[in-house]
Formats: sequence, C-alpha cells, structure tokens
Amino acid sequence: MNRLYHVPLSPFCRKVRLSLAEKKIEVELVEERYWEQDSDFLRRNPAGKVPVLKLDGKLLSESSAICEYLEEIHPEPALMPSKPEERFEVRRLVSWFDDKFHHEVTSKLLYERVNKKVMQLGYPDSKNVKAGAVKIKYHLDYIGWLLDQRRWLAGNSLTLADFAAAAHLSCLDYISDVDWNRNANVRDWYAKIKSRPAFRGILADQVPGFPPPEHYADLDF
Repeated sequence: MNRLYHVPLSPFCRKVRLSLAEKKIEVELVEERYWEQDSDFLRRNPAGKVPVLKLDGKLLSESSAICEYLEEIHPEPALMPSKPEERFEVRRLVSWFDDKFHHEVTSKLLYERVNKKVMQLGYPDSKNVKAGAVKIKYHLDYIGWLLDQRRWLAGNSLTLADFAAAAHLSCLDYISDVDWNRNANVRDWYAKIKSRPAFRGILADQVPGFPPPEHYADLDF
C-alpha cells in the first residue's frame, strides 16, 4: 500500500498531495504528529519531518525531491517544462515559496495561529503575526506581477511552481489570512487551481478545533 505520512495544514505535504493527485497516483493518507518524534516515524525519516511518501516499497522524504521523483517516474501530465531555462524558473519559484514565502509568511501566520496550539507550545506571538500580515501583501503583489506577464506562475503551462504557491496559500486561506480582493489576477489564478480535480482532497480537509471559513471550499469564492 502506497502511503503519504502528512499533516493536513502543511504546505509541503499539500504540494506533494497535489502532485500525486494531478498524476492520479493513489495513496493512503496517514496523519503524522511528527513533533512527538515517534520512533517508528523517525525510522521512516530520521530528520523527523513530513511529508514522507512510501511508494512501491521505497521511503521518500523532502517535498521538492519527492515531486521531482514523481515527475521522473510518472512524466504525464507534466509538471516540469521540457526546456532547461523553463525548468529553472519552476525550481526558482518553488524555492521562493518554500523558503522565502514560508519564512516570511507561512511560519508567521499559520505556525503561530495553528501549530503552536496543536503542539501545545503556547500562544501566538503577536509580533510574528503582524509581520506575516504585512509580508503577505508583498508576496501577493509579486504573484500578481508574474501573472501580468504569464498565464501561470512560471509560464504558459501549469507547473509545480503553481502547486507550491497554492499549497501555501490554501493553508493560509483555511485560516482566513489571504486577502483575495487585493489582486484580481491572483484571485482568478487561485480559482483555476482550486477548481482542478487534484484540489478536491485539499478542500475537504478538516482540522479539529479550526473550522475553515465558508468560502474555503467554494470554487467561486
């Protein structure tokens, strides 16, 4: 049985889930309380991080490495372009969202509002929350600027870059931390992503103690 050890509101797990769903690779989702450092989980990934994908008897970790591995063994539908310069742009943007956006926004909003409570680490740090609320405006403007020039984030085709961005934004949308009225291009792009069959599992997520807003699963916002 193929399994993905994950946390529902992890953007890194969601990126892998979207790639798997887009490529129609069926897996069993297993929620993992990675912060408890369970010995069985640490045997699967000594780094103690999610996601971990068990696929065809192999244990795979690190979300971007997993997604590129999936691209190699299941090349259709393609989430990476064929030209080197286009693949570079996809990888640059995946890194942008998983590094810069995560550090400046996701860790300041989602981790403070949700993860601290779930992990029993205390109350949100208001300074971090305020910093994340400021920074997300910059990032939404940057996404809008990209979409002024392109149909999708990295070019004219849907790629892993779109899934990386949507993974982070969907987690933040779950806690109502995205102003979709800030940029019409961003809103329209997310509506296209949100409407894909691959996104259905993401929209069905329910985290105990944190009900999503009414618009979260509404394909028309």
